[in-house]
Amino acid sequence: MVKKLSQSIREYKKYAILTPICVAAEVILEIIIPLLMANLIDDGIYGGEMNMVYKIGLELILCAVLSLIFGMLSGKFAAKASSGFAKNLRKDLYYKVQDFSFTNIDSFSTSSLVTRLTTDVTNVQNAFQMIIRIAVRTPLMLITSLFFAISISPRLSMVFLVIIPILAIGLYLIITKVHPIMKRVFRTYDDLNNVVEENVAGIRVVKSFVIEDKEKKKFGKVSKSIFDDFSKAEKLMALTSQLMQFAIYSCILAISWFGAKIIIESGMTELTTGELMTMFTYSIQILSSLMMLSMVMVMIAISKSSAERIVEVLNTESDIKDPKKPITEVKDGSIEFKNVAFSYVNSKKKECLKNINVSIKSGETVGIIGGTGSGKSSLVNLIPRLYDVTEGELLIGGENVKKYHIETLRNEVSCVLQKNVLFSGTITENIKWGDENASDEDVKRVCKLAQADEFVSQFPNGYDTYIEEGGTNVSGGQKQRLCIARALLKHPKILILDDSTSAVDTKTDSLIRKAFKEEIPNTTKIIIAQRISSVEDCDKIIVMDKGTINGIGTHEELLKNNEIYREVYESQTKGGDDNE
Repeated sequence: MVKKLSQSIREYKKYAILTPICVAAEVILEIIIPLLMANLIDDGIYGGEMNMVYKIGLELILCAVLSLIFGMLSGKFAAKASSGFAKNLRKDLYYKVQDFSFTNIDSFSTSSLVTRLTTDVTNVQNAFQMIIRIAVRTPLMLITSLFFAISISPRLSMVFLVIIPILAIGLYLIITKVHPIMKRVFRTYDDLNNVVEENVAGIRVVKSFVIEDKEKKKFGKVSKSIFDDFSKAEKLMALTSQLMQFAIYSCILAISWFGAKIIIESGMTELTTGELMTMFTYSIQILSSLMMLSMVMVMIAISKSSAERIVEVLNTESDIKDPKKPITEVKDGSIEFKNVAFSYVNSKKKECLKNINVSIKSGETVGIIGGTGSGKSSLVNLIPRLYDVTEGELLIGGENVKKYHIETLRNEVSCVLQKNVLFSGTITENIKWGDENASDEDVKRVCKLAQADEFVSQFPNGYDTYIEEGGTNVSGGQKQRLCIARALLKHPKILILDDSTSAVDTKTDSLIRKAFKEEIPNTTKIIIAQRISSVEDCDKIIVMDKGTINGIGTHEELLKNNEIYREVYESQTKGGDDNE
């Protein structure tokens, strides 16, 4: 896990190395200062040597200034290293998600991925900063302070042998109690993000059904769960402060008592007043270091859960990869399914497509119709390798799709899926997702083909009209037409419309299909639709039923020979013509 995460440090490695070096210098100077103070008291003040006072005073000032400089540098370098590490880690996570297949994405919820990219990365960033700075400082301070304390008075240092184990055991018990609670909290964060995401995305549905109170209760329940866990963790963490105060006060009292006794009994030969003052300083440094070390351990324990969740994403390999020697050109838009079967869970018992055999010539217009859950979308998702076939073979341009370079294949296949998505930006910027180098004339041309130019031109800002996140400021039909225009701008060899004209009227639907026939005759067009009128002019129509092909033929042939198609047609026409 550590090795995987450390790969994201990259160009910030020098700052990660400079930080502990500066910390070490700062600690050495802080250790020297108490020794100089002891000399100042014993040799300068008690000795009545003003020259010694001035000399040691200057040395103290120099050490304090240098300690401050090294402290500032360590803070600066640690901030750069941790921020850069977090930046690279977010980038690596985001790029990894971009390479995921649909199967990989299905295994992680959107809210979970958002939490990993935000909260989890922040936790790991904080832990990394503490590791390269505090985790270096505290053991070094603890060991050196203890060493110098023993060198000053081995007998008085026995106090630490009693106090340190008590403090260490207490801190360990607190940490072991806090870690599982924090681990649970981050899982609950996923649920909280999911509730918020669903509510914001479906706010219109929430308001139309007047279920705001229900959504508030759902949010409140998850939020209270996080509150309860955090409160419990904070209460346990608060014990560290009391434990630390107990240790420090006990230590100071013990050192004061035994130190004074040693000074009186030995006549300041075994221990001087200055050395006793130094022991006070070292005791605070030792116990504070132990306290800080416990904080580091808590932070590492908290971030461990986050680190595991991050590494889980980074270690997930896409199950759709380029072959060793990929084909970089798609010959044409012909499609052939040979004994294809497909399952989302890679199980023979749960196949949603079975024994699919169909051949589509380049330039043909093919309609696909069938009931909900019949496998229509699953079938077309295999064409651009959004999923891979479980059994059989799928050929595009005469070659198995698995032989193509993924980017090459997907550049030649434009999909307008059921869930039409527009992104924040102008209409032109959204459509240019199809081709970022396209001219404004090209954008307008594809909008005319998709019957979008008419309503776009009526907007006050025309093609510069800003689309809000998710396309909330355009209607469903307008969104569909803009998505079709975007797909057309790719100049694909295969165009897939997955029920993407369901929100437009039949006249507009007819005009879109007419434009396709006249303007892109060489592009293979696959139209999934619920309306018979949307597919009746196709070269061939595929009727899907329960994951299998129930029939293939023209509109007239299917009306005569296919019961499912005939029933759908009659149910849609018995109430009147579609155009009425």
